[in-house]
Amino acid sequence: MQSGKIGGLAKLLDVEQIENDFYRGMATPGGAGRMFGGQALGQSVMAAMRTVPDDRILHSLHAYFIRAGDATAPVLYQIHRDRDGRSFNTRRVVALQNGKPILNLSCSFQVEESGLSHHPDMPDDFPQPDDLPSEAELNERHADKLPERLRHYLMVNRPVELRPCILRAPYDHTPRPPRYGMWFRAKEPLPDDANTHRAALAFASDMGLLAVSMMPHGKGFSDADMQCASLDHALWLHGDLRMDDWLLYATDSPWAGGARGFARGQIFTRDGRLVAETAQEGLIRQVTPR
Repeated sequence: MQSGKIGGLAKLLDVEQIENDFYRGMATPGGAGRMFGGQALGQSVMAAMRTVPDDRILHSLHAYFIRAGDATAPVLYQIHRDRDGRSFNTRRVVALQNGKPILNLSCSFQVEESGLSHHPDMPDDFPQPDDLPSEAELNERHADKLPERLRHYLMVNRPVELRPCILRAPYDHTPRPPRYGMWFRAKEPLPDDANTHRAALAFASDMGLLAVSMMPHGKGFSDADMQCASLDHALWLHGDLRMDDWLLYATDSPWAGGARGFARGQIFTRDGRLVAETAQEGLIRQVTPR
C-alpha cells in the first residue's frame, strides 16, 4: 500500500506539544467508555519520539497500565529524558487524565547499526490474509452471538483491519490450545516515516494478545462472567516494517493462573521477516455475572 492521503491511524496517534516535554493526545474519535490501551501506547511513543534526534529509531518499550483511560477525553503525556547517549536515548512517559496516571511507559531509541543477525521462520500453518474473511464480515456472520455492548464497540470504525486465522470467542467458545494467529494492517496509508509505523505497531500490538490466554477455557473478553484488562505490555522492534502492509501476529500463552494470563507474540511481514515481538500479562478474573 503506497503513502498518499494520511489515514485515520496517523491522526489518532499524533500529539500536540503544549509545553517543554508535555504533549496532548486526542480522545478516541466516536469513542465511549474505556479507552483502548493501544491508543495510550501509541500516543506515548509518538510523544517520546518528539524528544529524540531524527536518526534514533524506537527499538523497545515496556509499559504498565495503571488505570482505565477515558475514551472521550484527551490524554496528557509528560516526558522524562533519562539518558541521551551516543547510540541510545531512553525516555519515560507518564500518561495522565484528570491529574492521575493511566499508564507509565519506558522506551529506548537507537542509532541504526549493522550486526549479527538471525531469526526464526514464520509459521507456515496460518492462512494468507487474502484467503480470510475480515473482522467486519465475521461480525455480520456471527451477529447473533455478539453481546450488545460488543456489537457497539465493533461497529466503531477502527483504524486497523484484522483478519483472524482461527475463530475464538466471541465467535466460537470452543476450548482450543493457547495459540492464535491474525493478520492486521492500517486501513489507510501512513507517512513514509519509520517511527510513525513503529508507533502504529505499538497501537496494534495490544489487539487480542491477552485473549489467547483464555482460549483453553473457551472464554473471551466480552463474556459476562469475565473481568479482563491489560496489566503490563512489552514490545521489541527488530526491523523495518510498514503498518499499511499486512503483518502476521502469531501468539501463544504458556501460562495462566491467579486471575492473570500471560501471552507473547511474534510479528512477521508477508515475506517472512520477524520484525517485532511482544509479551503481556493481564487480568482474566472470573466473576459472578450481574
